[in-house]
Amino acid sequence: MKLRAYLVDDEPLAITRLTRLLGETGRVDVVGSTSDPEEAVEALTALRPDVCFLDIQMPRLTGFEMLARLPARPEIVFVTAHDQYALKAFAANSVDYLLKPVDPRELDRALGKVERLRSRVEVSRPDLEGLFRSLAESWRNSRPDYPERIASRLGDRLWFLDLASVTHFFAGDKLTYAVEKGKSYTVDYTILQLEHVLDPRRFLRIHRGTLVNTAWIKEVTTLPGGGLNLRLKDPAGSDLTVSRDRAREFKTRLLL
Repeated sequence: MKLRAYLVDDEPLAITRLTRLLGETGRVDVVGSTSDPEEAVEALTALRPDVCFLDIQMPRLTGFEMLARLPARPEIVFVTAHDQYALKAFAANSVDYLLKPVDPRELDRALGKVERLRSRVEVSRPDLEGLFRSLAESWRNSRPDYPERIASRLGDRLWFLDLASVTHFFAGDKLTYAVEKGKSYTVDYTILQLEHVLDPRRFLRIHRGTLVNTAWIKEVTTLPGGGLNLRLKDPAGSDLTVSRDRAREFKTRLLL
């Protein structure tokens, strides 16, 4: 019998790739997925899957905080870009973890562990709720304090933009611009400076003069010569180009 799996990751592209990898194993039925951890709490309670593949660093709720809210938990496989020592402790507590980008061999190993645990008639489970709460607090305190807004100077006034709504930054005419809802606003940072101060899980440098907010990417198309075209999900359906020398890193970071 196939494992019933539910996927939670705030990056839709990561969900798409993991769904494909799980399907290729022939051992898993993906019964649902979401990019919203609060929605996941309701879905996991209703669906009661065998296993949940769960990202950790997500907006609103971390994976640890989400798990602490569940009345009953399936087997948990964390999928993360961060090789934190604390995650390794879960291997002895009926949970596992995978590093992004997910290696099919490591995925096979994790599935094997879940299958072995599910096959036991009775399994002694430690009470993980306190551990999850402790890790949620630790994770929250150890994360870099990335800004949530950026200022644009308009004459003698400052206009503040929520970074979640900024689709991309670009350089032009010796200035740097933030684009929100199709409108460009000047900011007092270079692209290089922005690359170092913004959350690297949200903003990727795709060209010498361009940073993109990955949450706004709708589709990716390969271009002749090795570059990539990004179609954004803003009202204008804007197109951005990933330069050939940055295409490989882009694919790795977005799990393509």
